[in-house]
Amino acid sequence: MRIGDLALVAGVNAQTIRFYERRGLLPSAAREANGYRQYDEATASRLGFIRASQAAGLSLTDISSIISLREAGAVPCEHVAALLAGKLEDVRARQRELALLESELQHLIEASQNLDPADCSAGTVCQIIPQHQP
Repeated sequence: MRIGDLALVAGVNAQTIRFYERRGLLPSAAREANGYRQYDEATASRLGFIRASQAAGLSLTDISSIISLREAGAVPCEHVAALLAGKLEDVRARQRELALLESELQHLIEASQNLDPADCSAGTVCQIIPQHQP
């Protein structure tokens, strides 16, 4: 299939496919006599893997490491499991940060309900958000 067909099937644009080729995530495409790239089903499958890996939160560097292991003849499952466990911990840490932010925002909103705009001094930008001195 040509690059436009592959892009359509994968739900990406042709530039993305070219980028993945340059990064070594996809093998270089065979060329037809007219210079058009020609892709096979293995490349389409690899592109599907890349997209699914990104959806799981893996970076292109992570994905490259997985592909390198596979191309070297190793089964990358243990490596993938470790990468996913790391991503899960990152997500959990971010959830904790977001929970703290949610609490702080709720506190500021509740505090704002008791403030009188007439009490706002010219020396502050907004009394709802406390100013921290540098």
